[in-house]
Amino acid sequence: MLSVAPPPAVELLTPRAIRERCGNITRAVEAGDSNHFRVDRTKLGSAARAVADVTRRRYRSLEIPYHSRWRHFNTGRVDRKAELDRRLKGSTDAERMRAHIDLAVISVLLDAGAGPTWRYREPGTVDDYRRSEGLGVATFRAFVSGAFSASPGEPMRVDAAALTDLDATTLGRWFQVTPENPLIGLDGRAALLRRLGDVLETRPDRFGLTSRPCALFDRMLDNRTLAAPAILRALLEGFGPIWRASAPSGDESELRVHGDVWKHRHAGGSGPTAGVVPFHKLSQWLAYSLFEPFEWAGHDIADRDALTALPEYRNGGLLLDTGVLALIDESDRDKVWDVGSELVVEWRALTVSLIDELAEAVRAELDLPHLPLACVLEGGTWATGREFAAQLRRGNPPITVRSDGTVF
Repeated sequence: MLSVAPPPAVELLTPRAIRERCGNITRAVEAGDSNHFRVDRTKLGSAARAVADVTRRRYRSLEIPYHSRWRHFNTGRVDRKAELDRRLKGSTDAERMRAHIDLAVISVLLDAGAGPTWRYREPGTVDDYRRSEGLGVATFRAFVSGAFSASPGEPMRVDAAALTDLDATTLGRWFQVTPENPLIGLDGRAALLRRLGDVLETRPDRFGLTSRPCALFDRMLDNRTLAAPAILRALLEGFGPIWRASAPSGDESELRVHGDVWKHRHAGGSGPTAGVVPFHKLSQWLAYSLFEPFEWAGHDIADRDALTALPEYRNGGLLLDTGVLALIDESDRDKVWDVGSELVVEWRALTVSLIDELAEAVRAELDLPHLPLACVLEGGTWATGREFAAQLRRGNPPITVRSDGTVF
């Protein structure tokens, strides 16, 4: 049975803690106490203009949706959400919402970087998709085909019984993996889903007798308004044990039960969590991706901007490619870095802090002062980071991070 998170680390489960610890690191870098980066805020204006230009091109009406997994389900201008709802015809509103939640959970957990060569061809078409879009379409097709359900009569669900025995070979077949079409971190992805199955099976207090991810929110749904930090907290507490794994460099800290949590000498804090910075990238990505299923079911989402920018290589790459960040040693671009290395942790912390500032400048450029951060990301910073990467490096990030399929 997977262990429960230790109480001293509870403080790491909030967006406030993410911003606070990232801010500590950012201030240290600005003070010159970094071996890796320099910050140039004079470049924020030009970066904001680039993001605003991309946003206007992508969303001419400036009706910008959330940065969410649901965008990837529309890849190729195919409305797969509508297809899902047709398949769920006859289901109640509550049953439809549960299916939406299950799909979002499984798809986000499988959304770590796919690598530059992997492709997915949607069955019955000649359309090949790559990277996040490919992973999104692949998980959608697996989901509607019952890959994550142990109930033949109810294929569009995720349950413990289907996940606990899922191996990399089976997952690879759903994702069309071959020696010629490798997917980075396939073993890690399969192991993550098996751990998810274990948690669903062994925590009936959280996941009920159905042992489905959607059951995590059953108690919250008595309220019409759901707060974004509460959604994130539920995800981190409910799914926290699935992240237990050996951290880089042999670090077996109990804090790793909280997943995307790393050490940095400037993180600050006190007590057992001193020197630790949380990011919770996939969990926040999942929280953003649940806004719409809850809203479709009639709920309101409060305090949306409490969540942070996603600290990954598109947003972080945008900052490097626009000069807001600069590497002290340019040869660092030629190395491959572990996720827990000081350089990568620092890069991600700077991304959280500086995208907050960049978002304010983007809102001013677009004359949309109340645009939610999730929409700035979608419009937005993530897409602009990808465009710079495509122009400069054939889509690759400016810094190469060694992935196990569970963080980036």
